[in-house]
Amino acid sequence: MNLVNFLTSLEGITPTRNFNLLYIILDSIFILVLIGLMVYQKKYVTLIWSLIGGVLYFIVDYGGFYALSHSRVVTVNGVSAEAYTALVLLWMSLSYGITNFAFIWLCLKKDKYLKEYLILIVGWWLVAPSIASLGGESTIQTFRTTGKYHGFMAVALVVGYLGLIIYNIVNKKRVVNILLLNLIGISVQFCWEFALLVNQIRPMNENSIMTLLVNSVIETNLGLPYMYLIYVFVSRKYNDDLSKATNFIDPMSKPKVVAEVTNN
Repeated sequence: MNLVNFLTSLEGITPTRNFNLLYIILDSIFILVLIGLMVYQKKYVTLIWSLIGGVLYFIVDYGGFYALSHSRVVTVNGVSAEAYTALVLLWMSLSYGITNFAFIWLCLKKDKYLKEYLILIVGWWLVAPSIASLGGESTIQTFRTTGKYHGFMAVALVVGYLGLIIYNIVNKKRVVNILLLNLIGISVQFCWEFALLVNQIRPMNENSIMTLLVNSVIETNLGLPYMYLIYVFVSRKYNDDLSKATNFIDPMSKPKVVAEVTNN
């Protein structure tokens, strides 16, 4: 596949989701449970970060994709649902914004209960559609075209990671684990994109695999270099319970090892 054909194929990516009202209700309850767990464990910084993620996703999805670029469409029973668009996008944004940002922040800090939270979040993404199927036919559909903005996302991705690569080369004391950042950025979106696909919330078609791979590599991953910088800045000042940080050790970086050259 040459470059022209590849770019043309990207324009054909149209992420689509089909679900019912029960799915929205159950997922909203899950988000409240997740927030409750973070409050119970006094993970206040993680919670604040997660809520910021939900708001940011809504600004991008409703304000950017729907209002400005007109690439987002929401329908109910096949009819464009202007009255419900904001509500559906608010739920979607809070759901994936909160879970994605919690997923990322807990990974960046290598939280003590990271495994439990990842099993909880990813497990819910996988089983929720099966439970929601008890609510009947999927009458709500939302889709968006991606050709209008994936190029800008790719630029942000390249700039962010290029900055970290340059930092690792010129910094004489520490290096950032760029491969691990990529793994976090790719895996968080891959997990829920895969869950949507296998549960047929996102229908299988000729562009399904391309959508899964391209979205996973670009869409959330583009923000990881910038999120990492925010994480370091905040964590140097506050612990997760909002107490003052006194001895912050960045788990995503390590001292640079310089080989000693000896003359025999």
